[in-house]
Amino acid sequence: MKIVIAGGGIGGMSAALALLRAGHQVQVLEQAKALTEVGGGIQISPNGSRALDHLGVFEELQRSSVTVERKEFRLWNSGKAWPLFDLGPVAVEKYGYPYLTVYRPDLLAALENGVRALAPDAISLSARVVGIEQDATSASVLLADGSTVTGDVVIGADGWRSAVRTALWGSHSPEFSGMVAWRGLVNWDDLPEHMQQWVGSTWIGPGGHAVSYPLHGGKIMNFVATIEGKTWTAEGGSEPGTHEECTADFAGWHEDVQTLIRLSPSLSKWALVRWEPIERWTSGRISLLGDAAHATLPFLAQGAVHSIEDGVVLARCLTAFADPAEALKRYEAARLERTTTMVRGATANTGRFHSQELATAEGADAYMAREYSEAPIAERYDWLYAYDAVNAPI
Repeated sequence: MKIVIAGGGIGGMSAALALLRAGHQVQVLEQAKALTEVGGGIQISPNGSRALDHLGVFEELQRSSVTVERKEFRLWNSGKAWPLFDLGPVAVEKYGYPYLTVYRPDLLAALENGVRALAPDAISLSARVVGIEQDATSASVLLADGSTVTGDVVIGADGWRSAVRTALWGSHSPEFSGMVAWRGLVNWDDLPEHMQQWVGSTWIGPGGHAVSYPLHGGKIMNFVATIEGKTWTAEGGSEPGTHEECTADFAGWHEDVQTLIRLSPSLSKWALVRWEPIERWTSGRISLLGDAAHATLPFLAQGAVHSIEDGVVLARCLTAFADPAEALKRYEAARLERTTTMVRGATANTGRFHSQELATAEGADAYMAREYSEAPIAERYDWLYAYDAVNAPI
């Protein structure tokens, strides 16, 4: 088949690579003038590593990433630590693949290189999608320059502002969550020695949390700090921020958090929006993938990983079923419940990370014993990490 993919981000490129490796023709339409990734770090849990291995890019990506030793929670003011997961060899033993922390541009570059190695002309830049249409034998994308690109199938991998989704199902505006995420990247060599650890830390406190983990072979520390009770007036989803405002948002938090704020050469602010998962992705020969289908709050670290899984399952379905409409129905059925559960689980984690019980040391101890003992952790995460997109039923 010929598959037209609107969007050249992580999800779109994963789908393109999976489809090319399965022998299909692919045309990726990206509205930007160059393939770039904004933001800093991304966590690739074992289910994502397994999917990337199927795409042939895992080993390359592992060399440029970090296999963190463990993930832990830290109390916002005292820094008290609670272990969440032992990772590295433990993750491989339990799930078959490691847990990586990845610099987003490294991931997109690995996927892009894989696509271009198989089909050098598969990616079209400055190609903004403004509409879609289909008939009994084909599906087409209408571009802003007036041209049309036609294939057997069209996939909308064009993000949470998806033009393809809007054309299929109408406007689906998100609700601002009242939370803003601060993002920064710190040069590893600038960090105090006690902070130079290959550990993923989540600082939790009443009304906010902060995350840090190493990237790019241990050359960078990723920093993301989320705070409630904010407003958002900017037109876009992000804007530059100031150290003064970020410091004020996290006043009273541990000195290590203050250090990450202070050492970030620049900080950006991102509006976090809340979605209710949509009930259908597919109409005939057209379907959705990634954030266009299941945009999520980032509190399970699964948004991009699930986009990669989507691409693998999509390619399997379009290979296994000769009728495009049937293949896309199977793809949606295989993915809808899992991604919906993920989105709702990420929303539920907002309260877990920001509980008012974390205001005091005594409340925090009782809270962590209840919410993050072995059984609740296994219930929330094992089903995510053990998933096999390469062999899951379709």
